[in-house]
Amino acid sequence: MYSTKHLIDTALQEDIGSGDITTENLVNEELAGSGIIVAKEPLVIAGLDIARAVFRRLDSNIEFTSDYSDGDNVKTGSTVLAMQGRLRPLLIGERTALNFLQHLSGIATNVQKYVKQIEHKNVRLVDTRKTTPCWRVMEKYAVRVGGAYNHRMGLYDGVLIKDNHIAACGGIAKAVRTVRGRISHLVKIEVEVIDIKGAEEAVAAGADVIMLDNMDTDQTRQAVKVINGRAIVEVSGNVTQKNLTALADTGVDIISAGALTHSAMSVDLSMRISQER
Repeated sequence: MYSTKHLIDTALQEDIGSGDITTENLVNEELAGSGIIVAKEPLVIAGLDIARAVFRRLDSNIEFTSDYSDGDNVKTGSTVLAMQGRLRPLLIGERTALNFLQHLSGIATNVQKYVKQIEHKNVRLVDTRKTTPCWRVMEKYAVRVGGAYNHRMGLYDGVLIKDNHIAACGGIAKAVRTVRGRISHLVKIEVEVIDIKGAEEAVAAGADVIMLDNMDTDQTRQAVKVINGRAIVEVSGNVTQKNLTALADTGVDIISAGALTHSAMSVDLSMRISQER
């Protein structure tokens, strides 16, 4: 799995390459100063430690101050992070630090909108595996910062029998029976179904979690009645803010939405540098 350190190093190498020919030719190596990262719109901040880590990879002596922690709501014009140290690493790391911070804060801000919409409903909002390649750990972290929960991290930490698995195995019952005999008793089995008949088969097969895929609200409500508490019920597929409340009112236990990550827009943050006088 890609660690945060690996991603930071890779991102810096991608941007710096053989050297920052602008900064290195304009700014004296020992010239000191300060920088501030400012919010240019209301947002939920996420990724402050990652932004700090970017600059520290370039100079471990840079000092930071902030009145905010990840998960805080930030108003337009607020300084989310201030730093002091040599200007070269501040200038060289600026874009990479902002890229991480803007993207992760964008996800957290997007997630919070969904969470607030159903905050009084008895349902859990979770993400999916629809994440940017190699960014999953950080993007799923941003989802938690925004107030939602994580689904499985990858193919390795949860059984999810999808339509193609069912087709390959010859049916829901056979798929559940086969995997049940090969995994730990501590691991839950989730089955994806597309209609009421599939939900009935998944219940009969002993699935722990049943995912209702791309069902409308009426079908979802009917499926919840059929399952009748015999399994955890998750609804997924084309979940948006427009249908979120209606889905939450159907009685499902979990709503999973790929839009939490794949449709989040980066927020607007900028960095300002000043020379020490």
